[in-house]
Amino acid sequence: MVFARSTFVALAAAAALAACSQSAPPEKTAAAASADLNAPSQLVMRRLTGEQYKNVMTDVFGPTIDFGGRFEPDMRTDGLLAIGSSHIGVTAAGMEQYDAMSRTIARQIVDPAHRDMMLSCKPKDVKAADDACVRQIIDEVGLLLYRRPLTDAERDAFVTAARLATDKTQDFYTGLSLSLASMMSSPKFLFRAETATPVRGKAGEYQLDAYSTASRLSFFLWNSGPDATLMQAAAKGELSSPRGIAKQVDRMLASPRVESGVRAFFVDFLGFDEFENVTKDTALFPKFSTQAASDAQEQTLRTIIDVVLTNKGDYRDIFTTRKTFLTKELGAIYQVPVVSYLPNGSPDAWQPYEFSADDNRAGIMTHMSFTALHSPSGRGSAVLRGKAVREVLLCQKVPAPPGDVNFDLINDTTNYRTARDRLAAHTREPMCAGCHKITDPMGLALENFDAAGAWRTTEGGVTLDTSGAVDGKTFTGPADLGKVLASMPAATSCVANRMLGYALGRAPDRAQISSLEKSFATAGYRIPALMRLIATSESFTRVKPEAAPTQTASVPAHATN
Repeated sequence: MVFARSTFVALAAAAALAACSQSAPPEKTAAAASADLNAPSQLVMRRLTGEQYKNVMTDVFGPTIDFGGRFEPDMRTDGLLAIGSSHIGVTAAGMEQYDAMSRTIARQIVDPAHRDMMLSCKPKDVKAADDACVRQIIDEVGLLLYRRPLTDAERDAFVTAARLATDKTQDFYTGLSLSLASMMSSPKFLFRAETATPVRGKAGEYQLDAYSTASRLSFFLWNSGPDATLMQAAAKGELSSPRGIAKQVDRMLASPRVESGVRAFFVDFLGFDEFENVTKDTALFPKFSTQAASDAQEQTLRTIIDVVLTNKGDYRDIFTTRKTFLTKELGAIYQVPVVSYLPNGSPDAWQPYEFSADDNRAGIMTHMSFTALHSPSGRGSAVLRGKAVREVLLCQKVPAPPGDVNFDLINDTTNYRTARDRLAAHTREPMCAGCHKITDPMGLALENFDAAGAWRTTEGGVTLDTSGAVDGKTFTGPADLGKVLASMPAATSCVANRMLGYALGRAPDRAQISSLEKSFATAGYRIPALMRLIATSESFTRVKPEAAPTQTASVPAHATN
């Protein structure tokens, strides 16, 4: 197995101690000082995303594992898939896919090419059952997949299943494979169920138990299951105190793995899952391709990581930065030269690039990942882009249009050659004016980008006017729009709102957001600082009184085998 065998010994010993250990008295930390962030949360149960499933399997069994299947579709709730994951189960067809994947993975674990690396013991006879060896492997794998020690009943069931299968097939590894596959397709792995425990010395107050805390921390900060160090901290009772949690949070934020957590959050925050549905008219936009769409997402993620992690910068800089990273495919769309080689001559698909100071391409709203994602297949859309700025970047809900709206004017390219002219005519209808007033100025600022994200200066032979005003602040084009967005309190409030919801698995309270905004501002709008504020807050681990002690969230009926 990928984790060292000595690590498993330490984990098993620590897990045994956990059953009789007592929680340390709660201690206050500076990050938990706000009364609003002391408010208890609630137990949630979230289905693993496809990316989390892959990350856990890779952490436990190594990067060579082939998954060979597809994942259940996710659902977006309150702006996030991370919140939607607490409202969905698994369909019958989905369970078939998970079962197929688990069998594929289990066969790889026990095959001759992998078993010596992935398994910590060998049977006395490959043609006979060996309960002791199976029990050792099941305990090791179960601790990491279930993110807690197995119960005696669970362990006995898996060992028995392996023995029966071995007796029938006369092959130890076939029997072990079937037992491991059962473990990996179980709802106890596929769902992150949380357990509450009483707070020592505080009657009627509850908190996540140590293993639930470890799981919540690891998926929030790293988008994967707990590592050996975090599991040991849980087993020793160190995650029962704010001081112990803060120690682990600081360790995890200092790890390179935090990039995976930041990436996962922004993929969800920016709605990049919608790229699965993006198509463009290839006759009109021949440079748009599946590879270009994939590169566009990666461009934005690399840009964000460079600002908020590599350079430890202000989050608001993502709206104004001219520094980015490009591939040859993106260079063709952006009409800039990109050489796919490093100065030493070695190949590298990604190259750093900085748009000039007088270029209007600045900020992630001018990236292809934003302009192409929020456009129909054959043209740009000021309305869709303006709506996306409001809803995605500012967390401001835009009402849906009335059902009886006449769209003839907005589609009339004969009498109205530019989007600005068509929208002006369309919004003369009183029922349309209100919503368009809050979306169109921002969307029209991005009209220099066609449906594929390429730069243009005219539409229908008319020079584009991308100036406007938002909330009393004027701008002359996309770069100026970025400066306006960076200055809007809603932009920083939005990312704090979404990140807290992402961490907790539910929409946060307004009071929690208000408190978090103030602390985020004091921290210079640094994303790692925001993550720390959330992870060390009492809201992150305290749960509401109605949560019964040691009560595990139940698995929905439609999620079971």
